[in-house]
Amino acid sequence: MTIGVALPLHHEIDGTVRLAREAHEAGLRSAWFGQTFAYDSPTLAAIVGREVPGLHVGTSAIPVFGRHPLLISSQAQTAQAATRGRYHLGLALGTKYLTETGFGIPHERPIRLLREFLTALRQLVETGSADFHGELLTATTPLPGAVPGAEPPVPLLVAAMAPQALRVSGELADGILPYLAGPRALVEHIVPAVTAAAEAAGRPAPRIVAFVPGVVTADAEGVREKATEALAFYERFPSYQRVIGLSGGTRAVDQAVIGDEEAVAAEVARYREAGATEVVFTTTDLGTEADRRRTWKLLGELANG
Repeated sequence: MTIGVALPLHHEIDGTVRLAREAHEAGLRSAWFGQTFAYDSPTLAAIVGREVPGLHVGTSAIPVFGRHPLLISSQAQTAQAATRGRYHLGLALGTKYLTETGFGIPHERPIRLLREFLTALRQLVETGSADFHGELLTATTPLPGAVPGAEPPVPLLVAAMAPQALRVSGELADGILPYLAGPRALVEHIVPAVTAAAEAAGRPAPRIVAFVPGVVTADAEGVREKATEALAFYERFPSYQRVIGLSGGTRAVDQAVIGDEEAVAAEVARYREAGATEVVFTTTDLGTEADRRRTWKLLGELANG
């Protein structure tokens, strides 16, 4: 199992590169970037991966609404070429609120759109061309769509946790990016569903990249209070409400891993036992700067232990 961190997006690019270099020096294997309405995450990942050789970089995750496979393919292949094969593309269904408020388009038939998006995108990243005509989108390449040096083909991952999304991801993607899904939800619901779908489609066992909010700290109570506020946003959405409940919690903060080195290491082990092939810690900056460095130090040791 490899271990990485999600880097915050409120720094200037040079600051983000410095943090990524620090993560790599601590022994962490990957750095991941969310997609908001600010930074373009594949571009940021390409810069960081170019500046920090050896560090894998990933996007988690770009909503398929408001995007097109041809454009995402160009971004992802460029990042893959820039990082010499160390880029990982994450896609998401997005939410009704952000899609309709931000883009002014209806958030309708998300599973069908995800299936068509992945089908066209797979053609593009593997062959550099596409000839796809679906119900919701068309993707063809009257001009070449391959980026020199974009090898191996960009891994396609999906922020999937619900049954239909897991089925599509198992059939068409290389893995999933569950967030706020504890070990119980992974082992009882998520990993079996996506693995069965992959097996039925004749695909390799999927990667399970579990994103986990966590901090190593002596002030567990204070950091948990901050985490409660920071993670409350996700409680607005049914998909997260469902997976939090399946994990045995009632609030998003219930899935946060906060405590000393022994407690955090034990939780990382639980994720591994639940089927996670990779663990990525998020919101590691909720405590002090010393807490963040302490967290990264432990995670680096676990990654190389």
